[in-house]
Amino acid sequence: MKVGIFLTNQHPIGTDAVRALAEQLDTARMANDLGLDSLWTGQHYLTSGMTMLQPLPFLARVVPEVPEMTIGVAINLLALHNPVEIAEAYATLDVISGGRLVFGAGLGYRDEEYEAFGLGRTGRVARFESNLAALRALWHGEPVDIDLPWCQVRSKTLSIAPIQTSMPVWIAANSDAAVKRATRLGDAWIINPHATYETVARQMQIVHQEGPKPGGSQPAMREVFCGPTRAEALEMARPYLGQKYEAYQQWGQHKALPGDERFDVPFESLLDDRFVIGSPEDCYEQLRPWLDLGVNHLIFRTQWVGMPHAYACKSLQLLADEVIPALRSARV
Repeated sequence: MKVGIFLTNQHPIGTDAVRALAEQLDTARMANDLGLDSLWTGQHYLTSGMTMLQPLPFLARVVPEVPEMTIGVAINLLALHNPVEIAEAYATLDVISGGRLVFGAGLGYRDEEYEAFGLGRTGRVARFESNLAALRALWHGEPVDIDLPWCQVRSKTLSIAPIQTSMPVWIAANSDAAVKRATRLGDAWIINPHATYETVARQMQIVHQEGPKPGGSQPAMREVFCGPTRAEALEMARPYLGQKYEAYQQWGQHKALPGDERFDVPFESLLDDRFVIGSPEDCYEQLRPWLDLGVNHLIFRTQWVGMPHAYACKSLQLLADEVIPALRSARV
């Protein structure tokens, strides 16, 4: 069982960006010192109502702070980009990290991001799959031919190759069709933090039907906040986690989920079977069933827009002291 931390690095408009970065680096160092296995961040553009650093320079800055940890992007919005640019940039990051990178990719769900890059939603799946195939070919290190409307390469190799001979590619997915695609094309499916346990348990049957990779990773992101008691944890987390899911509703994140799930419901409804909030004992009891699904790499997001840095540190400390050891010693 591996455990990672996801640094959203999203902050309210007007936040001192330099101070916010310093706090995120402090969280990264803390996670490394506490023995967590991995550190992650994500990507969005035009995040109205909040600020957010782009993942590539952010992760490059984080690397020296976390010498013992895998680093990963979850996710890169691959369909928006040219595969040569992404292949060279993340090969560079793999070198900077000494071969500790996991590349996570996904379609994204926000129309304004596609519009900003002059793209529509039509054809985005084909574009994603084509870019992914191009990435893997480029990272292989041999001369490559790419013939796409947005990328033409004639028997060329990258100017920098990744250290890893086979870069791990994990794919995020929400809908059933996307889970099937992620299982087929990726080295792992990244389980999103938004879906309920019931939904994910059903979707794991899709993974089994497609044929999971023997001995491979099964990561799952979860919204987790740990406090001395459940009441204290809820009091500390609720204002910020609730606001985060209000933003998701406005951004249309719920539209990517299967069924008719929505986020514009009372917080108690979101809490049920979705968020992990409580005392160390509560958090363990809520996280333990994920191991039964085959999850072997939990990624915790324990800070959200506007949450004081000290709150996140308290949660992380409790998780590292009491919850993570119990999870690692659990037997499925």
